[in-house]
Amino acid sequence: MRKSRYQKGSVKKQDGRWVGMWWEGKNRKSRVLGLVKDMTKSDARRSVAALATEANKKAGSREWTFAEFVTEVYFPFYERKWKASTITTNENRVMVHLCGEFGSRPLNAIQRDEFQKLLDFKASKLSFSIVDHLRWDLRQVFGLAMAEGMIERSPADLLWTPRGAEQPTQLVMTLQDVRRCFAVLQSRERLIAKLAILGGMRPGEILALTWGAVDSSSAEIRQRVYRGVIDTPKTRQSVRKAALPEALMNELGVWREKAACTAAKAYVFPSENMTPLTRENLWRRSMKPYLDKAGLGWVTFQVMRRTHATLMKGLGIDGKLVADQLGHGLDVNQNVYTQSPVAMRLPAVNRLEKSLDGAEMEQTISGTSASY
Repeated sequence: MRKSRYQKGSVKKQDGRWVGMWWEGKNRKSRVLGLVKDMTKSDARRSVAALATEANKKAGSREWTFAEFVTEVYFPFYERKWKASTITTNENRVMVHLCGEFGSRPLNAIQRDEFQKLLDFKASKLSFSIVDHLRWDLRQVFGLAMAEGMIERSPADLLWTPRGAEQPTQLVMTLQDVRRCFAVLQSRERLIAKLAILGGMRPGEILALTWGAVDSSSAEIRQRVYRGVIDTPKTRQSVRKAALPEALMNELGVWREKAACTAAKAYVFPSENMTPLTRENLWRRSMKPYLDKAGLGWVTFQVMRRTHATLMKGLGIDGKLVADQLGHGLDVNQNVYTQSPVAMRLPAVNRLEKSLDGAEMEQTISGTSASY
């Protein structure tokens, strides 16, 4: 085993000052080192290195294991950024697949080839998506370790996701599938399916939709429900107005007339207790049985959103319009500086809805897969 390297600390520029950061035991320490105009970054690094050296002497022979760094530094730092759903998924994946393998190993004693061998092995057992996320996890963990001055070089920088990892088939519905889906579902579930397929909305966004967020031509996505908890949308791009086609708006109007409560904060699809419907119960009890009978048991909410993107692409709709409708990023520069208003997207979703009455895209859609 290699001799343990102790932390060297790190610096950051804040309000015109150099701030040094280091660890004393399990506690994060920081100190203003000097003004940026009076001190170079190299000088600041030497200053914090001296402070870190003293901390290392006090710490004695303690060295960080992979699991210690992940649970005491990595998770606490990134939990402030991750959403609740992301925290659960990421922590479980890292603890099971990475800490389970390398948890007791010193952070700076694991070789790159060991990580690549792990990814190769996981690729024979798990999906491409999970293995690719594990590679991303390793790069993020060791990127933070480098920023903290605990390692000099990252053993995760050059890792790759093995080609042998199983990539799931990206299923998408044809126009005939969509028509059959709408035909077999009951009125409430049909509206939900239409918001997913015609409006490109996520299930959590649909179930958290309130009447106050619906206007004459769109639904304002400003919240979602995840495991019974109302939360902000998944990403910054997800906060948007989703254009809704005319016939669907008419159906929503009919549904509104039957609603027990149409106050601004009332949910469009409430439970008996006037709370948001539970996605899992809705799907298992009210949607999947009907889809199964229609030969559409393979359809999911994700398939519905992918279908929206695919059908819109088949109609030749501009990719930027589709990305804005779905709440996805197409290109960082384009998304930051360019936005498409609802008025521009209304013709697109209206065209999608009307295409169900004809065979406009039957040849185009066959075999096409979504790219958004």
